[in-house]
Amino acid sequence: MDAKRHIVHIDLDSFFVSVERKFNPSLIGKAVIIGGSADRGVVASCSYEARKFGVHSAMPTRQALKLCPHAIVIHGTHGRYSEASREVTQIIHNMVPLYQKSSVDEFYIDLSGMERFHDPFKLACELRQKVIRETGLPISFGMASGKTVAKMATNQAKPNGQLWIQHGQEKAFLAPLNIGKIPGLGESTCQKLYQYGIEKIGDLQRVNLKFLEAVFGKMGTYIYNKAHGIDDSEIIPHSDRKSISTEHTFESDVNDKRTLENILVSMTEELAGKLRRENKVASCLAIKIRYANFETHTQQTKIALTAAEHILIPGIKNLLNKAWNRHRPIRLIGVRLSNLCPGSYQINLFEDNEERIRLYQAMDNINFRFGDKTICRAAGMEIGARTFNPFLKG
Repeated sequence: MDAKRHIVHIDLDSFFVSVERKFNPSLIGKAVIIGGSADRGVVASCSYEARKFGVHSAMPTRQALKLCPHAIVIHGTHGRYSEASREVTQIIHNMVPLYQKSSVDEFYIDLSGMERFHDPFKLACELRQKVIRETGLPISFGMASGKTVAKMATNQAKPNGQLWIQHGQEKAFLAPLNIGKIPGLGESTCQKLYQYGIEKIGDLQRVNLKFLEAVFGKMGTYIYNKAHGIDDSEIIPHSDRKSISTEHTFESDVNDKRTLENILVSMTEELAGKLRRENKVASCLAIKIRYANFETHTQQTKIALTAAEHILIPGIKNLLNKAWNRHRPIRLIGVRLSNLCPGSYQINLFEDNEERIRLYQAMDNINFRFGDKTICRAAGMEIGARTFNPFLKG
């Protein structure tokens, strides 16, 4: 590439904890865990004070409390986090021409070409200060020629710092870091590299591409590029698609509640799985009912940002109870999840237990490998879930 790229990665430090500290300043400086109960819950987020003891997100809460017995456990408040995320997004939206919101607390910004009018690093510093000033939340950023190095620079700048890796300095910056710092490099890949005596990214930089391809196949090229700071991936602007939906028309009108609920469970599962694959969450839930005479009713409700069936399914059943006149048979039924925004399943971790998180991961992995609806809840199986073809709405 001839033109120099200026990519900024922004990350809100310990986002959930920082938001809670705004509402309760007595938590500042203390070991804080946002998560479920000590019995079967998991850690959604934790403060740097807790991380010093080895606590990290997705760890069982009981294990976290063994490592850090004095930690304060808070259940968490969905609304506060989504509102804080919206505030930060708005500030970024007003200040830069092109950005990508990759999760509830993480953004990529493309300032390439801006150097003709502004100093990109100075602009990024001003943006960071504006977020801190207007939201009171600590925020870190890294700036580099590509997304990967920018993200790794942010991780080195934390907590509450900033770091610019100038063009041509990428390999020198990466060299002393452990290979585990490379985003997307799993534990098993790292262990394999350790066996070859490759521990630092600098060691990786000295390895021949052919060797990496022989050991890791296509993944070898990925590893090689990351180690050399090569990343031409573009900033993908915020998606315009705001909803995802599916509906089912019955061959003969249905008046049986169990049949209707089973259909809804299956459709909701399918949509939720799609959201998780696309790394999206929804904050509005709707049901559509059409009676035999084609009279159509919809009912919707706001929900906390989620892509989890165990939250969505009870909400959908509740909407069915509100919308359906029991004396009238139904011709068509539909489900819509809307107000979509980027965000991973992490935002729900503090409501969940270990078994549930493992279940979702296992279901998604199997369905990803063998096709949608290979595995689903028993309720969804009763009505032949494979007959549905969800359609996406723009």
